[in-house]
Amino acid sequence: MISPRAAKVLKRLSGNDTAIAAARSVLDDAAGRRQSPAERFDAPLRFGVDLGTATIVLTAVDAANVPVYWDSANCNAVRDGVVVNFSDAVAAVARLKARAEQGLGVAIESAATAFPPGVAVSEARACRFVLESAGIDCRTLTDEVSAAQALLKLDSGAIVDVGGGSTGVGIVEHGEIVALDDQPGGGHHLNLILAGALGISIEDAEALKIAGHPDHVHILKPGIERIAAAIARQIGRRPVRSVHLVGGAVMLPNTEKIVSEFIGLPVFAYPHSELVTPFGIAMS
Repeated sequence: MISPRAAKVLKRLSGNDTAIAAARSVLDDAAGRRQSPAERFDAPLRFGVDLGTATIVLTAVDAANVPVYWDSANCNAVRDGVVVNFSDAVAAVARLKARAEQGLGVAIESAATAFPPGVAVSEARACRFVLESAGIDCRTLTDEVSAAQALLKLDSGAIVDVGGGSTGVGIVEHGEIVALDDQPGGGHHLNLILAGALGISIEDAEALKIAGHPDHVHILKPGIERIAAAIARQIGRRPVRSVHLVGGAVMLPNTEKIVSEFIGLPVFAYPHSELVTPFGIAMS
């Protein structure tokens, strides 16, 4: 259960209700589009490439921002938004591009991409170079939290993008991001906790975490609370009324409950939250 204070605040969140419902509908629709293009869409398509820590995701939306297609490839070429193995990242994007073009029957000439808020601009440019080396013009380079807002379209609140190595927080007021921060700690740290507790490899821990078995939540609760502490620090004294979690690392059962109890605010999770930022990138 959320705290009494959180429940009281929750009653005042009607300004976000429409956006939350719309985002959940978009994500439900998007989930079924993996390597399965929509039969009908409004041209032209816009594409996004999310260079994640463990996975690279290519997405497509139509002219009305309706999800049309997505695909992903496991790749450890990017760490905390910094490209550490350029050739592997380019190869993965090129493979995704070729599959998408075959499935959609259109050429991918340009796409947007994104980086964690804490990454320096000089490092973030490498994301642009990855796309260009894979034969894709980079039409937009944005931060991941702003990309998430492009899909969520919140009126107010805090967007929290829990990535592989860091947690980015954007404060939204009147539909605009007015503050942006990023701190270490994310899905990879949860993998380390689970691997240590169960005596398994990091790769196996990642697979178990993604599976989201309830038996593992108590093991990971200290790590989730560490992420919650990072969220609280970044919010600080700002008058935030609600927190919105996105990213693959927050798909564990009851994550929003743990975070809500820790920070004392209503926390919203989204179905298929790992797709919020990738599709938001395409919408940017």
